[in-house]
Amino acid sequence: MKHVSIHVAGRVQGVFFRASTLEKAAEFKIKGIVRNNRDGSVSINAEGEEEALRQFIEWCKVGPRLAHVTQCEIKEEPLQNFKTFSIER
Repeated sequence: MKHVSIHVAGRVQGVFFRASTLEKAAEFKIKGIVRNNRDGSVSINAEGEEEALRQFIEWCKVGPRLAHVTQCEIKEEPLQNFKTFSIER
């Protein structure tokens, strides 16, 4: 089990990025949280098995159909033991 924080910038708000992230998290069995930031970017805290996280991160680099990701920063961090994946409003 591993924890990463993911910061995604570009056209990532108003394009269903958070909702799509929730769906992908379920597909890859990822736990954590996704939220919009005031600067127009999106932040994700994700926990899961290494291969699942790798696939999830690859998806984050592209995002949903209407998104245009220009930057995707990943940092490994200590586990927080999330129980679910949720959208922070």
